[in-house]
Amino acid sequence: MAIEPWRTAKVIKIQNETTNTRRYWLQVPELESFDFKPGQFVTLDLPIHEKKNKRWRSYSIASWPDGTNIFELVIVLLEDGAGTSYLFKEVKEGDELLFRGAQGVFTLPDVLEDDYYLICTGTGIAPFRSMLHHIALKNIPHKNVYLVFGTRTKENLLYYGELMALTAANEGLHYIPVLSREEWEGATGYVHEAYKKIIAAKTSNAVLPPSHFFLCGWRNMIDEAKATITGLGYEKKSIHQELYG
Repeated sequence: MAIEPWRTAKVIKIQNETTNTRRYWLQVPELESFDFKPGQFVTLDLPIHEKKNKRWRSYSIASWPDGTNIFELVIVLLEDGAGTSYLFKEVKEGDELLFRGAQGVFTLPDVLEDDYYLICTGTGIAPFRSMLHHIALKNIPHKNVYLVFGTRTKENLLYYGELMALTAANEGLHYIPVLSREEWEGATGYVHEAYKKIIAAKTSNAVLPPSHFFLCGWRNMIDEAKATITGLGYEKKSIHQELYG
């Protein structure tokens, strides 16, 4: 796969999503259409270090291909994070950023014949938001696609109303938000219990339903998910991951 060239993107909009999470819309003036596959990422070259490889920060694209030259990133401010600190403190609407992409193979197949579990925490929801909208807009054949999103409190539920409406309007798309630090009308605890419950309800005579698992988030969640999924009896090849940090 050819490496994409570095291009210039203009920041056309910035919006606070939570107390420590922002949405950034970037436009690529040199292109009529910025094409990518849902699940791919872009790499930003930020002026935070003399060495190139210490300036690069990669972020999954949170929007979906719509034929325009605009894409969205959703970014959480990390404590002592040089890249996110620069983006939050220095970057304004109208500024330009150097980027490369889209790249990556964390993508769904064209036809979704089995059940798919998209498991994430925090801004790991970005590629999965892209995937769900793409499935709905393109009427991609699918069976069941479960987006299981874990966070601490309801305040941190990124894209909550949007995803509730999207999945309610599209049969076979399911959104399961899970809160670990707050009681509410939805699921509580950790993401692993949520997808285990779904799989248990589908398991008959100890035969597991054919399933694929896409994991996106911090290492601890991904490691625990892999252990849980293989512990249920699924093979490692059914698991795909995108590690943050």
